[in-house]
Order: sequence, then C-alpha cells, then structure tokens
Amino acid sequence: MTSIAQKSKGAITLKGSAEILCEYLDFGINSILFQRGLYPPEDFKPMENYGLTILMSQNNQIKEFLSVTLSQLKDWLVKRIVDKVALVITNVNSFEVMERWDFKVEYEGDSNQDGGQTSDKPLKQIKHEIRDVLKQIASSVAYLPLLDCLCAFDIQIYMKDDVNLPKDWSDTDAAHVKNAQTVKMRSFSTNIHRMDTCVTYKNED
Repeated sequence: MTSIAQKSKGAITLKGSAEILCEYLDFGINSILFQRGLYPPEDFKPMENYGLTILMSQNNQIKEFLSVTLSQLKDWLVKRIVDKVALVITNVNSFEVMERWDFKVEYEGDSNQDGGQTSDKPLKQIKHEIRDVLKQIASSVAYLPLLDCLCAFDIQIYMKDDVNLPKDWSDTDAAHVKNAQTVKMRSFSTNIHRMDTCVTYKNED
C-alpha cells in the first residue's frame, strides 16, 4: 500500500500568518492603551478572544488609525521586510518618550517558497501562546510606573530595506527612553513568523 503525504487543510499560509500577527497587535495595542490609561475607561468595550476578555477602544479615530496601519503592516509582513513594530507613548507637553513597546519580528522556515510558504502548527496552540503574552501585558501595570501626565501614542515600523513609503507615511527617528528599564515577555510563533514582545520604560529610581 502506498502512503501519500498530504498537507493539512488547516495549514497556515504566509498571508494567514501575517493576519495572525496583526490581529495580536490589534488586541495587544488596545490592551496597552487601556491598561496604561491613555484614554478614559468608558471609551473601551470588552471583547472575547484567545480565551480572554480584552478591552477594545471604541474611539473611531483610534480604530481607523489602527486599521490603516495594520493593513499596511500585513502587506509588509508578507514581503518579509519588517524588523519590528514599536508602540511609542510620549508626554504630550514635553514630547519625552515615557514608554516603548517593541514587537520584534523574525522570519522562520524556508523564505524561498515566497507566497507558497505554509505552516502546519495548530492554530489552537498559536492562540494559546498569544493568550500567555496578552496576560503578561495585562499584568504589566503591577510594575510599570504610573503615567501621571497627558500622553499620546504613535506606531513606528522598522524596515529591513528602504521602501517607497505610501502617502501619509514618513521616515522618523527612533524613539529612545531615558534611564531605560526593559522587561521581555513571552514570544509566540506561527512557524512562519515569530514575534517577541518587550516593554521599555523610564526608570524613576
């Protein structure tokens, strides 16, 4: 009897892997905005995902900003040209960087497959890994210093190569935190992309 190997119908594609990362970032960034008190609690609505209740912003400007940013990011992740994504929190009055959340990207597997690259890693296992990271983000308020000033946020995307930036995008300087302390969190992997999360904050000591 001849044995025939067949790819699982549930295999994750390169595009699907990029979508998983962007979904994580959407929930992760919203969780940070809520946990760090950048916007009033009443602006957020609970949503269930990854076996967790995550508070998501209902502010239309934030939703639109994240939607446009993550849509572009997805395309760049498929092209394997993103090094990391940074959520930068700054003091509105002094422009000092108070906190930076880095989401570092590594590319796994055979890059020569281009768009045909797939992963057989179970989605359930990936979501479990993501849940563990989101739980760490939620508990980070226990050690992060209070943001006792009016703050704003922006998203920076670090690229591997020079790319022609779309309209409304611009080059910017890296955001550095003074007297920095960094805490690394768990990572997760789709076996196509791996994402490491860490937070760098201003150490007041």
